Amino acid sequence: MAEYCKLLLSCEHGGNTVPAAYRGLFQAQEELLASHRGYDRGSLPLARFLAQQLNATLEYSTTTRLLVDLNRSRSSKSLFSEVLAEVSAGEKEQILARYYDPYRNALRDRVGGFIDHGAQVVHLSVHTFTPVLHGQPRSADLGLLYDPSRNEEKRFCRDWQDLLQQQTSDLRVRCNYPYRGTADGLTRSFRQFFPAQDYLGIELEVNQALLAGNKTFPEALQKALSDTLRDLLIKD
Repeated sequence: MAEYCKLLLSCEHGGNTVPAAYRGLFQAQEELLASHRGYDRGSLPLARFLAQQLNATLEYSTTTRLLVDLNRSRSSKSLFSEVLAEVSAGEKEQILARYYDPYRNALRDRVGGFIDHGAQVVHLSVHTFTPVLHGQPRSADLGLLYDPSRNEEKRFCRDWQDLLQQQTSDLRVRCNYPYRGTADGLTRSFRQFFPAQDYLGIELEVNQALLAGNKTFPEALQKALSDTLRDLLIKD
């Protein structure tokens, strides 16, 4: 049994930077890069706040997901965007070797190292989502994504949902919304490597409608997230 609980934060879509070698591909793509398809607005400032408040390790990327999506499996059709449609298979392998594999391997090594030292790892992958998709408004402020077949993840997210709604009663918190926790993603892939009792892979999804000034989330929301997380991470 794990001796203590360790929080590990990650942010796969933290920025929309285009590496110099690929800027030619993204000429006249400024609007696309600035959209949700380019990055998750507000995700990295939130992840940094949580890491600072909870003294947690944070791994993040500021390379645009339009070059390669770090939150997708190698077999995913959306691993590369349409911007790379004319890029050769060999060049795509180079992109994976330079940006995708090092990020995932470093994060997986972190998880394994914490587990080897007796920790139960709570891996929180921080994301944001658009308020409206295909003309349909999203009916949540926060989404907590997990695998329902993994009891530790389920318990953690249900307890977190309860704490958040107790602290901020007007906050709409839903589990496995706006996406399923078992959908293709980084946490799902890590579940293949680590036992359920040692690894909790959870995605936090925050509605971009809550962004203040289009950059950061309100201090009260950030504090509610960090305070409730702190309560959950204390092991008896």
